[in-house]
Amino acid sequence: MTRRRTACCRRPRHPRRLSATFATAALAAATTAAACSSPHDLVILGGRVIDPETGLDAPRHVGIRDGGVATLSEEAIVGRDTLDATGMVVAPGFIDLHAHGQDSVSNRLQALDGVTTALEMEVGVYPVAAWLASREGRALLNYGATVSHPGARAKLLAGLEPGHPPTQPPGQGNASFGSEIIYETIERDRVVELAALMEAGLAEGGLGYGFGITYTPGASRTEIFDLFASAAARGVPAYVHLRAAGDNGTLDPFQEVIANAASTGASLHIVHLNSSAGEDAREALGMIRGARERGVDVTTEAYPYTASSTFIESALFDSWEGLDDSEYRRLQWPGRTERLDARSFRQYREQGGWVVIHGRNEETNEWITAQPDVIAASDGIPFLHVAVHPRGAGTFGRILGRYSRDQGSLSLMDALAKMTLLPARRVEGAAPEMARKGRVQVGADADLAVFDPATVLDRADYSAPDTPSQGFAHVLVGGVPVVRDGAIVEGVFPGRAIVSTPGPQASQ
Repeated sequence: MTRRRTACCRRPRHPRRLSATFATAALAAATTAAACSSPHDLVILGGRVIDPETGLDAPRHVGIRDGGVATLSEEAIVGRDTLDATGMVVAPGFIDLHAHGQDSVSNRLQALDGVTTALEMEVGVYPVAAWLASREGRALLNYGATVSHPGARAKLLAGLEPGHPPTQPPGQGNASFGSEIIYETIERDRVVELAALMEAGLAEGGLGYGFGITYTPGASRTEIFDLFASAAARGVPAYVHLRAAGDNGTLDPFQEVIANAASTGASLHIVHLNSSAGEDAREALGMIRGARERGVDVTTEAYPYTASSTFIESALFDSWEGLDDSEYRRLQWPGRTERLDARSFRQYREQGGWVVIHGRNEETNEWITAQPDVIAASDGIPFLHVAVHPRGAGTFGRILGRYSRDQGSLSLMDALAKMTLLPARRVEGAAPEMARKGRVQVGADADLAVFDPATVLDRADYSAPDTPSQGFAHVLVGGVPVVRDGAIVEGVFPGRAIVSTPGPQASQ
């Protein structure tokens, strides 16, 4: 009789791209194989384990000890506690690079959508240390952020420290996004001061530089270029919401940042390809792929919806002034079914707050979602004060249920890689601990999502944006269940900060 194999306390078969720390820990664990016979803290029984890095897709029992995956076994293993995963997929927990909802309400909805790590990488936070301290001991999910370029600008130009702008209640005045300082140009000799502020944010744990260029129209191309050079020198990526498209068309902002990355050596991540490129997405992704093939470290992301959302008072809407009602009908105010007109647009713009922008093409949306090299990221709006857009609650269930299972737009393995391995690799250069996430391997962190592939699906829509997804049975963060039997586990806060390592590093 052939003995079935048990992977216990040993290195993964294909440890590609794992950090030296991860490899050393796994090798050391191999000398203690006898520990396999002792009870695990928790065992996930009988699931279909899928690991995008090694290609594993097979039934396994998963043994968890001290917050990590200790055993992957075809044979029965013992645990002090067990979770039944019969008929379910056991996958790495999802890593959301673009989660504005850094609050308890948003965390709960994302946990019910399989997310275990929610990072604020687009516009980031400022100051970083204060924000990290505010989340410590209160987070359901792992958390982290870039250093906010809009926030550092506000500090330099007006002495303001706006905190974390996207969680701010609408209408309270946002120094980073809605005041006159966003239109101010910084002289090149003062950009050195701005770079110093942002570099200090890296020392506090910032995971890179977060740019919302369209929200800071006063930021010149030389300011952005010089800060790319600073990011390159520090070995951290630039996460970028592109400049607003001008007379030269949608692709011009892509060319600006790709050229910056190529000439400075900075790593680049372009957020929400779908809303930035629109119907030019195929050409934009072709540019990104071409740059990558020629050695530029550039990645991108998208969320699987045809509507976007942002602050109506932001500079993004400056070009909307004076349009006719047919254009404003693309806009939907949260909690209302009717669309805006010229009068209500002016009213809400003066009031301030989040607005939903409809109008993109579903065929293009499906094509973007199906691309295996486009990372899945929600751009989730905070649910703490108002429910605005369903993407913060349903992004990952929507990709798995609607696009992968029901429409067959992409394989389950590719869908999971977009949610786990690819975002982990994007962050590893700044935070090597991410090499332990986005995988189901011995030695990896036990951040895991257990879901029913036959029923997983988003249920949130524009009339009820805060409706949880279905099909997620168990979700673990550091080995601690935050979702169990489809319900949030109350009173646990296992989320930990993901921070950069001090000093210059090689970019990914």
